[in-house]
Amino acid sequence: MIYTVTLNPSIDYIVHVDDLKIGEVNRMKKDLKLPGGKGINVSRILKRIAVENKALGFLGGFTGNFIVDWLKQENISQRFTKIEDDTRINIKLKAESETEINGLGPAITPTDIADLKAQLSKVEKGDIVVLSGSAPASLPNGFYQELIQLVKANQAEFVIDTTGQDLMNALVNEPLLVKPNNHELAEAYQTTFNSIADIVPYGKKLLTAGAKNAIISMAGDGALLFTNDGVYQSNVLKRPLKNSVGAGDSMIAGFIGEYSQNKDAVAAFKWGVACGSATAFSDDLAQAPFIKELLAEVIVEKIAD
Repeated sequence: MIYTVTLNPSIDYIVHVDDLKIGEVNRMKKDLKLPGGKGINVSRILKRIAVENKALGFLGGFTGNFIVDWLKQENISQRFTKIEDDTRINIKLKAESETEINGLGPAITPTDIADLKAQLSKVEKGDIVVLSGSAPASLPNGFYQELIQLVKANQAEFVIDTTGQDLMNALVNEPLLVKPNNHELAEAYQTTFNSIADIVPYGKKLLTAGAKNAIISMAGDGALLFTNDGVYQSNVLKRPLKNSVGAGDSMIAGFIGEYSQNKDAVAAFKWGVACGSATAFSDDLAQAPFIKELLAEVIVEKIAD
């Protein structure tokens, strides 16, 4: 089984405004409310490519109920920990430029933490746990490390998709996959990149530090896959860009969905690129027919040993 863990889910309230005027009354051109949170996005894409999974995390209030109901409609298995506070709302304001206003996140109690840990203590050898996104400020520092130890104790694999010290601290525990973008990788190692050649040594450092596979996304320049067998680069698929939200999560879902079945990192990378690109070219997360259409266009080349 694949489990996704979203510690700080949200409703993403997407608002389109023409000619935004700060300090004045503006009228929406259109709006959309969607379940948000990186692990939830992974679950939704996995379901669309016919890979069963279970969504875990913290949800509360009327906003949490909205997410539960949405995932039920998509037939996604879920066992969220119910909390007292409302799940946050993030505003994605799309005008001449895109502006995000993200909620703070709810208070998480020791009882809530114990419930989530009880769910993760049920994972088994062969399972994969995807740990994604930021944590509410009310959780203790290093909380991801506590969850990783639970997963490892049960001999399951884990994926970590976060940034900063949480990412770097996770490497020693041999994550199945990490996926920083090029800017996050540069920040982690306190450097700058001017070319793909600059990135390669630092992608390899992630493997040396413990990661089994690493994907470095580079927006309009495609993506790189680092494995113990070599370094691979994808081509860049061409369509009008519609949506920057969830593309990275979709890439993880595509990779893990394929890898869980065939253990082929390069084939999984192709699925990851197709899923990530399809979401970038869609208004919401990508649908399976579009993913399969783009999969046929993905070309992966080995660029280094």
